[in-house]
Amino acid sequence: MIENRSEDAALSQLRTYLATAELAFGSRLPPERQLSRELQVPRQVLRKALAVLEQEGQIWRQVGKGTFLGTRPLESNADVAAIVRRTNPSEVMRTRLLIEPELAAEAALRATPDHISEMRVCLRRARASTNWRQYENWDNRLHHAIAKATQNELLLALLDTINLVRRMVTWGRLRRNPEGPPSNHHSFAEHEAVVDAIEDRDQERARRYMRFHLEHVERILLSPRASE
Repeated sequence: MIENRSEDAALSQLRTYLATAELAFGSRLPPERQLSRELQVPRQVLRKALAVLEQEGQIWRQVGKGTFLGTRPLESNADVAAIVRRTNPSEVMRTRLLIEPELAAEAALRATPDHISEMRVCLRRARASTNWRQYENWDNRLHHAIAKATQNELLLALLDTINLVRRMVTWGRLRRNPEGPPSNHHSFAEHEAVVDAIEDRDQERARRYMRFHLEHVERILLSPRASE
């Protein structure tokens, strides 16, 4: 019984660490020895917690390379690079518009309180971001959290692949505010509207608000002046 409580506590600590750490998707977690010291849990207990999160699709591990945040990517980076060479920003946005509104609707049907809590953390951390890199990390994590809330591993893998391609495509745009997102950045309210709809179990509203958000992003990213 004590061992089970210890494992539950370690899993809770690890979830909190991943929810608050400034780690981009695909980033490598600290080595087990270091993570064990930071969380103050035995390595054997930590390994069991990592195994649970790997089964959930929140992390993936590869012998000799380490533990990484997010869903296991395509088997070869060359596969992704080949896709990037054949696509462009317009196709990326069109693909997102075809898929992500339906992910939001499915999340409204299947999201658990833990999923909603994770989304809320992403919303808060995005608003608190002091530079674009931080903001984009939490933006990516929010869209990942919405896909994860569908509880469909294939949909989650598709979204993560799209995001990987999106990060590798050259957008060639300048920002009006290079320091970081302004306090009235359009995505803040749009993201909150999507999460509110998901929490309310309103599939149509979640679908509609996600589409509205992505169409707004598309207009900004693909406009001739391409600036925010």
